[in-house]
Order: sequence, then structure tokens, then C-alpha cells
Amino acid sequence: MTTSARKIPPVKIVFPERDRHEIGRRIDRCLATGQVGIGENVTEFERNFADYTGTRFAVAVSNGGTAIEALMSALGVEGREVLVPTNTAFATAVGVIRAGGSAKLMDTDPATFSVSVETVQHSAGEKTVGVIVVHIGGIVTPEIAAIRKFCDSKGLWLVEDCAHAHGSEYAGQRAGTFGVAGAYSFFATKVMTTGEGGMVVTDDESIAKKVARLRDYGKPDPWVTYSTELGTNWRLNEWAGAIGVVQLRRLDEMITWREKIASDYTRVLEGIQELRPVLPTGRCSWYKYIVLLQKGVDRERFRTAAKEKGVSLSGGVYDTPLHRQPVFDGAVSGSFPDADDVCSRHICLPIYYGMTGEEAEYVVETVKALL
Repeated sequence: MTTSARKIPPVKIVFPERDRHEIGRRIDRCLATGQVGIGENVTEFERNFADYTGTRFAVAVSNGGTAIEALMSALGVEGREVLVPTNTAFATAVGVIRAGGSAKLMDTDPATFSVSVETVQHSAGEKTVGVIVVHIGGIVTPEIAAIRKFCDSKGLWLVEDCAHAHGSEYAGQRAGTFGVAGAYSFFATKVMTTGEGGMVVTDDESIAKKVARLRDYGKPDPWVTYSTELGTNWRLNEWAGAIGVVQLRRLDEMITWREKIASDYTRVLEGIQELRPVLPTGRCSWYKYIVLLQKGVDRERFRTAAKEKGVSLSGGVYDTPLHRQPVFDGAVSGSFPDADDVCSRHICLPIYYGMTGEEAEYVVETVKALL
């Protein structure tokens, strides 16, 4: 195959024909019955997702960002400080801020792109009420249990941002179960998707019930116009629920496929000194395959050259950390040298369900040739 014929995107969304037919049947039933709001599909999705993660409760919401915000509101962060990694999506911090809290940023652990227990210990102060840990690229940090232990010792809650970590585990325990709750995203690019959508998972019944009320204008009864809390519309519709049910059934298969691509990458990259893969120590969703370029390599020039050969290396995690985001100009104090370093010199190799071994081989050969 010629270079011009190869176009390998950073991600590709694939719905097998059998899944498309079932999703179509489920949506057709919604249309036939008129049940287009929260109904049997959303309820089944919630029940199945709770079973999959091993939690007592799962509450579906409109997207991953609202999952964070709903959790922060349920946990009562108004006027309080929450520790948030600087290396994360804007949604993680804005969920805290919109719930009335303040987000205190933490530096990055270069080994996992998450945060270390040492950083959490150093960052926690008298105003701190809780900690959000983000499983970047699907990697659950091996320090997660130590972080939970520290939080418990200080009376802090721990929340997991699992937007990248569908099916990820550490020591046999699923992402979203180490803290008081976890927040998932089903955005279009995620390992499993509903187009838009999110999920809060927890073993705490009071948190689950409060999130369920908040997603529906603070109403204890969805069919009565009587609000007891200042909620809003964070509901997930039945179309998304239908897609979620079907995607969840295929999740482990999709992760296994990604694991094979990641294994091929790791095997080939082991001998290349200019590149260091960021590898998990537990089961990983492989939402991203993260590679650190050697210092001195011009990343943007490297990306441009790769794209000219048909390999797209967009979709970093994240190119611009929160303390560098214009929206936070003048609002962040301190320095974050590790985040500045890894965010400026990492790339993410293409990885997705349906990617072939030949395509993966072409990616690594292109990367090697460019170096």
C-alpha cells in the first residue's frame, strides 16, 4: 500500500453490523411506544453498568462533565477546596467550580500521568474536603490504594474521574470503586460511547439518590413538578441508553482488541531509546497509547511529518494542562514542572477497535523512520 493510500486516524468509531441492528430495534421500540425520555433502555444500562463495575448503584447523566458536577454538588463542595490534577480535561475542574467549590491543582506523576500519593499529601490543606484522581489514558495508578488510605486518614473523600478508564483495573478492582464514587464519560471518542452521556457509580445510596434528583431539576419524583433541591436537566435519553446497553456488552471485546495493538506497539518500541511508552501495571482500557518523546525532539514538527505519511498523532492527554489554559489566567498559583514537561513532549499513537496489525506495524515503522 502506498503512503498516500494510508490514512490512519487517531481514533475510529466502529459499530459492527449486528450491534447497529440491535440499536435500531431498540430505538424503533422507543418510537413505537413513545418512551423517549428515561425508560427501559436507560434503566437497563444503569443496572448493567453497576454490575460491570461492581458497584451498588449507577446513575446515568447527560455527559461526563455533568457526572463530575453532579457528584461535586452531591458531596457539598460549595465554599470548599478540592484537589484536582492539572493534567486533565477542563471538565474535571469546571465540575468543581460550577458546584461552588474551588479547584486546587496538583502536579503530574510522569510514570502514570496521574498524581502520586506524595503530591496529594503535599497539596492537601485545612480547606481541602476531597481529592479527584484522573485515570489518564485508562491507566489506574498503582498508588491509588495509598491515596485512598491517606484520604481516609485525613477525613477526605476520593472521587475517580474514569472518563478514560472503562474496564480498567488495578489489583483486580475496577476503576470507579476505589473512592466514594466514580464518574464515567461516553463521549464519541471513548472506548465505549453513546455519542454523549455519562455515569456516576457508587456504593453510597445517599450519593446515588441525590445525583438522581439533581439530574431531574431536584425532583424526588420524576413525574411530579415538585423540587426539593436546586437541580437541572442532566438526564440521559433513551437513544443513548440503547446504544449504551449494546456497547457495554462488547466492551471487553473492544478492550482485548486494543490490548493486542498496545502489545504490538510495546514489543516494537522496547528497543528505541528516543521513545518511552507510559505503561500500566494493571488492566488498562488503552483509551490512549501514550509515548514520551526524548527531550529535544520537536513534537509539532514530528506530528506534521507523521501526518504527511498518513499517521495522525493528534489527541494528546493533555497538550495544555489546566494551569496553562487561558480561562484560568491569573487564578492559579504555584508551578507544575512535571506536567509542563510531559504535556509538552508526549504523543499518543493511534489505537482503536478494528485497527489491524498491519496498520499498527505501519505506525511504528513510520515513527521509527521519523526519529
